[in-house]
Amino acid sequence: MNNVLVRRLAQLVPMLFFISLVSFLLVKLAPGDPVQAYITPRMSPEDIERIRHSLGLDKPMFMQYLLWLKNVLQGDLGYSLIYHRPVLTMIAERIPATLGLMGASLVLAIVLAIPLGLLAGAFKHRWLDHFLNMFAYIGISVPIFWFGILLITVFSVQLNWLPSMGMRTIGVDDSWLDVFRHGILPCIALTFYNLSNYVRYIRSNTITQLSADYVQTQLAYGATRRSILFRHVLKNVLLPVITLFGLSFGELVVGAYVTESVFSWPGMGLLGIQSITSLDYPLIMAMIMLSSTMLIVGNLLADLLYRVADPRIKALR
Repeated sequence: MNNVLVRRLAQLVPMLFFISLVSFLLVKLAPGDPVQAYITPRMSPEDIERIRHSLGLDKPMFMQYLLWLKNVLQGDLGYSLIYHRPVLTMIAERIPATLGLMGASLVLAIVLAIPLGLLAGAFKHRWLDHFLNMFAYIGISVPIFWFGILLITVFSVQLNWLPSMGMRTIGVDDSWLDVFRHGILPCIALTFYNLSNYVRYIRSNTITQLSADYVQTQLAYGATRRSILFRHVLKNVLLPVITLFGLSFGELVVGAYVTESVFSWPGMGLLGIQSITSLDYPLIMAMIMLSSTMLIVGNLLADLLYRVADPRIKALR
């Protein structure tokens, strides 16, 4: 077990190196020039080249990559070209907001999806199944930005119950209650989308498990459908949930770009959008590497959880 874990962790190095190389090339080949943010109408070409030289953008592409890689290996993610601040400091400031929002929405989605998906599968083709299926299809089909705007229109504009944007109220002392109220609407939007995906996967797997031989054997021995559903089927149903959790792990630290933009939530997603629109190369690379690392770690964690949910699965070979 330990040897396999060490081997899997060792695979992270070449994988992250390849991701960084491809990402750096794609970012550099993207149209646009970050120097444009510094240019004023009275600047001479010499001044522009001086700015380009100070930012290190006049060096060959491979030299820029090697310099970036050297700094990253030393724990330096670079200096933002637009915000003029260390990238690591900016990420440290934004990541708690994203962890709180994404963590809460993911936990809520999983906690709600497991019983709802089990019930939908147990009552296949009945009114409860049809209702939950309709709910899931709406959640998958509706664009999350439109749903977010709808929540703002209803609960912020029309009813004036909840704040529409930001994380804190200007002029109000910091309090967890104020942050909680600001996070309700974006959390609902994210939970609604994630919940719809989880319910569909759990329902499908529940239907498959209920037709398995071991379920029929348990029924023959007099076990109730409720005990079979929550004692035996539930453990096998958790496998697709674990898979989706592993794939969603990167979003915990990178955030939801669209949702954070709609609600102006000051997290990593909003920071990522701002870095892309301004061609802030060091910040873009930091976001890519962070999300890639967390996605790989999430898949590794999913493999470990497979063994907990079902020891028969040799996920770490």
